[in-house]
Amino acid sequence: MALDQMKMLNQLRKAQNELKKEIIEVEAGDGAVVVQITGELKIKKVSIDPDFVDLDDIQQLEHWVEIAVRDGLAKAQEVAAEKMKPLMGGLGNLGL
Repeated sequence: MALDQMKMLNQLRKAQNELKKEIIEVEAGDGAVVVQITGELKIKKVSIDPDFVDLDDIQQLEHWVEIAVRDGLAKAQEVAAEKMKPLMGGLGNLGL
């Protein structure tokens, strides 16, 4: 493997490690639900403020969770794409 290919693979691994540490936080329902998602698109934490929960309207809470997860994943994908974009041009040279 050529030296520039090794360098590119090392940069790719570094970017992947940085994404593991990246935490994207999104809320829904004015803070009723807060979701943390890593740059690897994994849910790290879901927090629900009990002051906002109306047990007679659990569908509202479910809706807020859906919104927070959806928005969090979308935002995390954007962060990951931005971090990986500079490396993607060189990946064609690696035959990947």
